[in-house]
Amino acid sequence: MTLIEFIEKYDFDNSVVLLEGKRNVKIEDQDFLVKLGYLLASQSKNIHFRSGNAPGADELFTKGVTSFCSSRIQLIKPFKNHRKKYNEGLESISLDELCIASEHEIIYQSKKDSKTNQLVDRYLHGLRDKNSLKAAYIIRDAIKVLGTKTLIPATFAIFYDDLNNPKDGGTGHTMRICENKMIPHINQETWFNWL
Repeated sequence: MTLIEFIEKYDFDNSVVLLEGKRNVKIEDQDFLVKLGYLLASQSKNIHFRSGNAPGADELFTKGVTSFCSSRIQLIKPFKNHRKKYNEGLESISLDELCIASEHEIIYQSKKDSKTNQLVDRYLHGLRDKNSLKAAYIIRDAIKVLGTKTLIPATFAIFYDDLNNPKDGGTGHTMRICENKMIPHINQETWFNWL
């Protein structure tokens, strides 16, 4: 897929493109993430972008989008004050503002991995210790892709992954949700060619 093909297919009303990836971004790749965010925002008119407010790829993609148009990025945060200084003036939604218990698909997707099942249960039962707070990040990742009763689901997802250890960690979890829900996605093996 080329950039032109991507814009032609996904630049429509209510299109939500997820921009996210690894916290550890190679130094030589960092400018590419910022450039892609800017390029996507400047070449499209209707796409809204969504990210998770994490350091690394999320922050770099967001920086690119906001350098063109800060009103077209939405941050999904695991809790209200998550990296607050990095999202001033941007639309941001935290899990604290949502009724997660009524979001059955979010819970289902968040608990699919046996390693996350108990963490999610602890979080849903109101426990907020070090371990259960890890569940907030897992649930946030599911919401970024699936949306909620009040948030539009992602139409497409663009990732920065660790190509030596692909689909690992939180980024891998998010990619698997995209695959489970048949949401098309690409990584830098494709979008590096757009720059």
